[in-house]
Amino acid sequence: MINDQIILLADPESKSWAIAEEILNYLQKKIHVKLIRVNIKSFRNKEKKIKIEENVRKHTCFFLHDSGKHPETWFFELLATLEALKNAGAQEITVILPCLLYSRQDRKDESRVALTAKMIADCISMYANRVVTIDLHADQIQGFYNISLDNLRSFPVVASYLKENHPELLDNLVLAATDAGSVKLAYAFAKRLEKYGIKSEIAIGSKHRPKAGEVDEFKIIGNVQGKNVFIAEDIIDSGNTLVRCTEVLKKQGAKKVCVYATHGIFTEGFEKLKIIDKIFVGNTFPEQNKEHVEVIPLTELLAEAIYREAVGESLSVLFD
Repeated sequence: MINDQIILLADPESKSWAIAEEILNYLQKKIHVKLIRVNIKSFRNKEKKIKIEENVRKHTCFFLHDSGKHPETWFFELLATLEALKNAGAQEITVILPCLLYSRQDRKDESRVALTAKMIADCISMYANRVVTIDLHADQIQGFYNISLDNLRSFPVVASYLKENHPELLDNLVLAATDAGSVKLAYAFAKRLEKYGIKSEIAIGSKHRPKAGEVDEFKIIGNVQGKNVFIAEDIIDSGNTLVRCTEVLKKQGAKKVCVYATHGIFTEGFEKLKIIDKIFVGNTFPEQNKEHVEVIPLTELLAEAIYREAVGESLSVLFD
């Protein structure tokens, strides 16, 4: 592969442009990469027009899309940009989606519902050659795609960051999963911490939801008395489950309760989450720095994945 054929693309009016510039700075230390603007304009009736500002014919293209956009806007601009790239003769198209939206709708949990995770996969697979994302909501979603999907894990970055910046939170540690679906994340986090000589126990939550976004009953299985508890999640949306879990953990004697979530959406704000001692999130959604929310940069993880894709090296080292 010829290095001067590698192109990184992003919308300059979106929050992802700053991340694209950081990725560019990282990549340019290793290979020659050009950053190109994706121009997005609207007609008077709000229809959108997508234009790639420079030639991409026969080039290897990486499109970084902004996860913080409104989901419907995100979806249309994603497909329209991929269509523009394919129509412009791009040799290979990789779409970089820090957070893959619509991933929570990956199964039929009731009658007559849309399987939107599959719909998104079908649409992307028509235009792109590969997808790169971080901490997919459910691993089985990879099977929906007719193209390669690389699901990067953030926990190696997070474990290193916490050890270097907050070692006091890792003493006498219990890793808690809010439900059975989060147990795998807790064990992955524990396994990574073991590489630094940090031992931890696992506690598992059991909850009942009367409807989406609400929790009326919560129980914790495991000893948390006098322990520092870290809850591992892929997404913070309303935060209701985390608030309920934290209340129960503190009633059971937890010393401190901290949370790490790769994707911080915070649809109901931050106020009620102040019961949690510390919240860490990845930078997959821009501008999440708040009073007790600390952002752990995952930009270098994405940049290294792009580099390895571009030069044909294995991504397996990023999972070690």
